[in-house]
Amino acid sequence: MSAATAPTPRCWIAVACADHAQRGRDHAPVGFMQVCHGKGGPLRRLAPGDLVVYYAPSTTMGGKDRLQSFVSLGVVQPGQPYQADMGGGFVPFRRDVRYVAAEPAPIAPLLDALDFVENRQHWGQKFRYGLFEVPSRDMLLIARAMRADPDALGLATMGDPCAAPTDSLPLFS
Repeated sequence: MSAATAPTPRCWIAVACADHAQRGRDHAPVGFMQVCHGKGGPLRRLAPGDLVVYYAPSTTMGGKDRLQSFVSLGVVQPGQPYQADMGGGFVPFRRDVRYVAAEPAPIAPLLDALDFVENRQHWGQKFRYGLFEVPSRDMLLIARAMRADPDALGLATMGDPCAAPTDSLPLFS
């Protein structure tokens, strides 16, 4: 399939504590993702080339801190979801992801600019799904806030989003 006929990548937000997201990001030789307590079904919705960003409500699983930040960002790799034995009878499904260099970015300055936020008072509702699709415009805003290289993600060809809200401009410098 040529680049001209390749399907447009879909963009996803996955939810996990920062420690778990970083464990997947730092795994060698290739990073991985797990969602929804290791279920395979949600991972089957993703395709190679899709973009995924992890949102972490807290630093540790069940933690009371309010990290509320995007913590890792990458591209789904070819292959199907597979299971990995983590011990103690826990054998979650994973999907390989090539993570790119990015800095954590808080969600608060982006809330008014993100299209997936339908109700500012209840902005966190969608995160309960554990994995959900977002418009490419939102992914580009998040990637910029994380100071990620848009070319490394293939975002440079997705177009320029509208200007970010004034209170988040320092994140884009």
